[in-house]
Amino acid sequence: MRLSFLEPLYAEPGPFASVYLDTSRDVEHPERTIALRWQRLRESLSRQGSDRALLNALEEAVGADTGVPGVHGQAIFAAHGTLVLDGELPRPPERDSARYSTLPDAMPLVTQHVPEIPYMAVVVHYRGLPTAETHGWVTLEAETGTWPASTVTPGERLHRRVAVATWHRTSLRLGHRLDERARRAHADAVVVGGDEWACNVLIRRLPHTLRDKVVRVGGRTPTDTGRALLEPQLDGVFHGRMAAHDRELVDIFIGRRALDGPMAEGLAATVAALQRGQVAALLLNRLPGSSLRLWAGSQPTHLALTEAELMSFGVRAPREERADEALVRALVGTGAELVVVPENELRLYEGVGALLRYTDPGTPS
Repeated sequence: MRLSFLEPLYAEPGPFASVYLDTSRDVEHPERTIALRWQRLRESLSRQGSDRALLNALEEAVGADTGVPGVHGQAIFAAHGTLVLDGELPRPPERDSARYSTLPDAMPLVTQHVPEIPYMAVVVHYRGLPTAETHGWVTLEAETGTWPASTVTPGERLHRRVAVATWHRTSLRLGHRLDERARRAHADAVVVGGDEWACNVLIRRLPHTLRDKVVRVGGRTPTDTGRALLEPQLDGVFHGRMAAHDRELVDIFIGRRALDGPMAEGLAATVAALQRGQVAALLLNRLPGSSLRLWAGSQPTHLALTEAELMSFGVRAPREERADEALVRALVGTGAELVVVPENELRLYEGVGALLRYTDPGTPS
């Protein structure tokens, strides 16, 4: 997955306040509940050293996602009295948290974007008889998105209402329109739900390249929830699945490892490659926990396993940081991607590896 959405976080130096908050509105008196949650976090940040300007900037953003219905959360980041990033979370955080630290606590936000699968969802409604001679209307709604973030940030929706008598003819033209949208979104899958007859007519008229990506789903297909189209079905379709782009990167890594190509594996070799800006994509079997530490300096590439190593590069006053925070900054700062790959797909030495942009005589073996 690409981490460009995090670039605003690192435009200015820290320290940062990082807040993860359950802002679900499926409870009685949600605004009051959110306010109470925030008050606890505000007190925690104050104890950690956050000043009033920083706390006030965060408070203005807390609960501002009033347009998002149902269960969800918020990730909010501020520095020097200014809000730097505010994002909706598809799921509430496991627990509300607030951290004041040199680097932003961005990994929980990244975690909620995994596996970042581009898709298109299509719902076709028709309540009449399965015949073109019947009077009535077929309605089609289509939406592209990136799972699971699009749960709470759905994309622009296409609406079409077609006389059932012309459905066979019109669905051919609609199929090409859907194909254009899916191509622009680089959709891995086209998830289709709704009336069986009307869906079958549409699918048979889709271009072959799009038809091969179709996944049919059943169940209720409401279109007025304010959430992602076909949200419950999408969860079932994409559970445990990797994005096609990420799978391609994994295949490239496997090939390079077999041929001793430009790759690194293991924590020491991967950190050394990040120091040199060589990493095109970081591969992890699992996201690092908060206990693993690395040494970091003021720049994204100031990263090392030990303080002495970083000081040998001329970095002044290195700090011991949480590895997850330091790694995310390094990836964003060098334009590298992140791929989380299950061990049953690819077991990495020490759970970490990297695809490299280049190698030279200085690249650690």
